[in-house]
Amino acid sequence: MFGSDPAGGFHTQGDVLVDKTRDGISLDQLWQDYRDLLGEVNKHRSAIVSHLAHTTTAVADAVPQSVEEIAFEEASEFGKPKAARPGSALLLGYDFRDYDVASRYTWKFLRDASRQQVDHVTESILEANNRNTTRQVLKRIFSPTESLSPENHKVFGLWTGDDGLAPLPHLGRTFPESTSHYWASGNAVLDSADIEDAITAITQKGYGRTARSRILVFANQVETDKIAMWKSGEESRTGGPVAKFDFIPSADAPPYLTDKTIVGATAPADLDGLRIVGSYGDAWVIPTEILPAGYVLVVASGGPDSPNNALGYRIHHDPTYQGLLLIPGPGRYPLQEAHYVNSFGVGVRNRSAAVCIQITSGSTYTAPTWPV
Repeated sequence: MFGSDPAGGFHTQGDVLVDKTRDGISLDQLWQDYRDLLGEVNKHRSAIVSHLAHTTTAVADAVPQSVEEIAFEEASEFGKPKAARPGSALLLGYDFRDYDVASRYTWKFLRDASRQQVDHVTESILEANNRNTTRQVLKRIFSPTESLSPENHKVFGLWTGDDGLAPLPHLGRTFPESTSHYWASGNAVLDSADIEDAITAITQKGYGRTARSRILVFANQVETDKIAMWKSGEESRTGGPVAKFDFIPSADAPPYLTDKTIVGATAPADLDGLRIVGSYGDAWVIPTEILPAGYVLVVASGGPDSPNNALGYRIHHDPTYQGLLLIPGPGRYPLQEAHYVNSFGVGVRNRSAAVCIQITSGSTYTAPTWPV
């Protein structure tokens, strides 16, 4: 007598067809719900990614490396006006990789699990995807090391000062080939000059001062807590530079006492879900635990998905393969084994739009180490 004999024998546990969870939710319905959920997730990228990057399907873009204004000249009676043309551009490539993770359930688990338990696995995968996209974007901008895209285009970081390239002139100001936007602070404690100098390095090249543009400071809370202590006219660290501005808490701050009058608008409580703790000068200060302690990113954001943002976020040219995908497994119910896949790449597109700072007593910048 054989297990496959319809006349008798023993059915294995694998022969049992489980089609719903313990609380009666159809596995087919769960599958469709998760596909719909991914559709919503893909509409709204990580807030950090959207404010640092511009989405593109191109393998490389020729991007002007300044926002030099086109100038009018006085017209002559018989002369021809000078033609307007964009500034010199640099061909910048974008990496592209596939990232995936699988979910697998035994029939016993699905038989006894509630929808809440299955949802928890899916929610954890969505959080992991969000964390991975944000981390890959930050890894690229914090690394001065040049790489190659799959199509052999150069994938750049910010200005390094050692690749023979220099920022384009802006408003008559020129910059040497030694210009770097990767800085070692030279002191083990962050001070106001680090942030002020970084803002100047960005704005004097034309970024952060245009309409709808904003200077953002991203740092671990260890560093943002230090920034929150800075007061105009006082040392920003013991024996260090005197701060030019007061740190002003955002609208999200708890009530506090002050003997000073705030002039101007305070920073909002959040930026598309990113908590803002306050402002220093023109910059909004945003804590994030994804960024390791000891590093600060000062960046000019043109707004969500702006072409003036520092990075390019490359997605597949075919819409079918864009965003986080849910690929069914081989079983009768695809939920029992499914693959979540996200394919994307990152590269810096505006090399002047950000400055990365390592808080160190040394004089050489070293990129942070990221979890695998």
